[in-house]
Amino acid sequence: MGDKLYTYEDKTGVVDNEIRKRFYKWHLNALAWLDFEDVSQMIRIHIFKKWGQWDQSRPIEPWINKIISNQMKNILRNNYSNFARPCLNCKYNQSYSESDHSLCGFTSSGMQNSECPDYAKWEKSKKNAYDIKVPVPLENSSYKKSSAFSDHACILTAAKTLHNLMRNFLNDRHYIIYKMLFVDHLDEEVIAMTLGYKTTEKGRKAGYKQIKNLKNLYKKIAKQLLERNDIFL
Repeated sequence: MGDKLYTYEDKTGVVDNEIRKRFYKWHLNALAWLDFEDVSQMIRIHIFKKWGQWDQSRPIEPWINKIISNQMKNILRNNYSNFARPCLNCKYNQSYSESDHSLCGFTSSGMQNSECPDYAKWEKSKKNAYDIKVPVPLENSSYKKSSAFSDHACILTAAKTLHNLMRNFLNDRHYIIYKMLFVDHLDEEVIAMTLGYKTTEKGRKAGYKQIKNLKNLYKKIAKQLLERNDIFL
């Protein structure tokens, strides 16, 4: 009994508890599409992938917390820091919050703009990526009142409508798998493990063929449903 190796499933409660402790340490509210629940799911998947690296002769909490800390830093870097204005760490920055990002002690106008060489370089190379990832005020965007309805159709609402159509069309088992793939966006290895899929092909991940066939089936069904239903209304 003392030599038993714990699986990820054995310790999910510990993993979830350690992740919950970090709730108030996640302050990146600028990314409206990435909340703490999304971050938590990314961390869980990463811990699952790294599970074999835990030395089970040692306590699990320090190992989990190191992964959580590193992943939160990586998610912050990959989704925000790489694209953020150089002003955030500049000694001339006179703004005190991300919502107030206009004051500068270097430029003649006192505003953060392309008078600064670093800002000018960021504007040419990374500003578009920053605007895509971070919501911007309407007064700073290219929004026009005369734009057509089709320019502003809500993709999230349309996706929800499609998911509901799929729910009504698929049987319970197929919808559970569909939800894991296209709603919860779980890693395919996690899905294969959950469903008990295996593989006999060398170099192939477990469930590779089954999940590939299911994804093709779902796409075919979705295409047929979209031909009969307008999900943007």
